[in-house]
Amino acid sequence: MRIAIIGGHGKVALRLHPLLREAGHEVDAIIRNPDHAEEVAGTGALPVVADVEQLDTDALTDLLAGHDLVVWSAGAGGGDPERTYSVDRDAAVRTVDAAVRAGVERFVMVSYFGAGPDHGVPEDNAFFAYAEAKAAADEHLRASTLDWVVLGPSGLTLDASTGRIEANLPGSGVEGGQVSRDDVARVIAAVVDRSDLRGRTIEFNNGPTPIDEALDAVAATQR
Repeated sequence: MRIAIIGGHGKVALRLHPLLREAGHEVDAIIRNPDHAEEVAGTGALPVVADVEQLDTDALTDLLAGHDLVVWSAGAGGGDPERTYSVDRDAAVRTVDAAVRAGVERFVMVSYFGAGPDHGVPEDNAFFAYAEAKAAADEHLRASTLDWVVLGPSGLTLDASTGRIEANLPGSGVEGGQVSRDDVARVIAAVVDRSDLRGRTIEFNNGPTPIDEALDAVAATQR
């Protein structure tokens, strides 16, 4: 597959590129800063300089044309609510619309554990803008015609990969904890190579179950 990674210089994306390349995929890493191109190229991805925050839907459609799958792994990084809404909500929504228009079939959205309209974050909390933005972007993707998966990793760490997670299956009562960025990248890579997870929201922590087995359990649940 030809895959576009939005946020191609992120800590998760830099771990994801070589996994996708090893699996035989062609990877275009969309990055805002041209100074990051050399580092991205070193992971095996093709750096493509484009600022998705500034591109309109037509330009994003051109950018995504010819791709089979899009991974949204971008973010404003918090701090400025206005920019958080601009990137994490508005640019993400435009990218979903552009993927539909460009004929992309599949879309993987990296969100967070507990995201949704009922996120429960108070308005006076610094995390509120991000929670609102991700809820809107995730819901827009779910309402689209794309073959979508929303991933909800819990708190991100720099720990080494374990290759094991626990997924928040219906009725499991699993709550958010922590997961390494390495394992988030491994989950994304595994999801990319599966066609049986369409329409799933997968919240997960590091845990006892090998990633493929945990995803098998998710696939067995009703949508």
